[in-house]
Amino acid sequence: MTYQDTLDWMFAQLPMYQRQGKTAFKKDLSNTLKLAEYLHHPEKTFKSVHVAGTNGKGSTSHMIASILQEAGYKVGLYTSPHLKDFRERIRINGKPVSKQFVMGFIKKHKAFLEASQVSFFEMTVSMAFEYFSKQAVDIAVVEVGMGGRLDSTNIITPEVSVITNIGLDHVQFLGNTLELIAAEKAGIIKPNVPVVVGETQPETQPVFNAIAKANTTKVVYADQLVNKTYASDMVGYYQKKNIKTAFQTIEVLKQKGYKISKKAIDVGFLNVVKNTGLLGRWQVISEAPKVVCDTGHNREGLSFVMHQISNQAYHNLHIVFGVVNDKDLSAIVALLPKDATYYFCKPDIPRGKNAKQLQEELKPFGCIGATYSSVNKAYKTALKRALKDDFIFVGGSTFVVAEII
Repeated sequence: MTYQDTLDWMFAQLPMYQRQGKTAFKKDLSNTLKLAEYLHHPEKTFKSVHVAGTNGKGSTSHMIASILQEAGYKVGLYTSPHLKDFRERIRINGKPVSKQFVMGFIKKHKAFLEASQVSFFEMTVSMAFEYFSKQAVDIAVVEVGMGGRLDSTNIITPEVSVITNIGLDHVQFLGNTLELIAAEKAGIIKPNVPVVVGETQPETQPVFNAIAKANTTKVVYADQLVNKTYASDMVGYYQKKNIKTAFQTIEVLKQKGYKISKKAIDVGFLNVVKNTGLLGRWQVISEAPKVVCDTGHNREGLSFVMHQISNQAYHNLHIVFGVVNDKDLSAIVALLPKDATYYFCKPDIPRGKNAKQLQEELKPFGCIGATYSSVNKAYKTALKRALKDDFIFVGGSTFVVAEII
């Protein structure tokens, strides 16, 4: 199979939560453990940092990886979902896994993957761990896909476990209260492995403290310990919390013997995008008119994005907006600007919400605009109509952003 044939097989044949939704969710780690045993446990051959959370886990993972790279380590980075190319999920020192490795992994293990009905995410995680093992990384930063306790990444025993924050997202899987969601995220806490939590929240702090105590380990809260802020190429307002979380994680690694200088921290924060290839976080696409895209899509993520938009100087605001069909619009509608012109569109995935339906559901709340047959047409129309001093925002879903980058 060619590389594209391989991707087509992976996407079409194996359940993938990001594209399909609930039908792809698995409620235990039995398949992951079975696959790890089949591959002779590559996850046990390298050091790691495990990062969970509702928002900011991707940005925080990239920041940690960037600093470790600047400190001279060979750093694996596993994140999800990808925006343009599957290989974005698996990187070493910012360089994506080779097409040859992806094709070779599937070719070699295809019969087992089919027979075991391995999901897209289970397969992808195992591919990453196999790659990091074979490439002998010094340390890998591994981002949780969803939740924590039952996530396929949760077979590693990391140097430090990181939980950025807790918000109401994926409630159909993780629970409908902050406490229940925190318990799922805290499933990544391991015996005697230190824990960094990015944000102190009264609902979740007792949960984290109790689970850490049960695992005879200590939890520290970055927002209570880190007073200094660092300059970064991650310019979104919301990155301030992620910077503190990443810094505190680096402090824990230093306490464990990792050699990370102040210069590596400073330069690492300033070169996250360059070092790791991160896309879609308050990414400026063009100027005059200014176009920004951001992958924030739940209430907490969008609240930071909309706050950032409110601080921009512009004449008119244009918003290219699309969501997935299981998105709880009631949780985000109050955040959406009412003085904007909306360009409603459907991301090109099975889970994409019909643009007309999205328009009708948001119209009563003062979000007014037309519908378009694709993200690209919506974006091109916004560009055509916008004046030089206007502002265009593209978002609502990771998949909307992916189509215009």
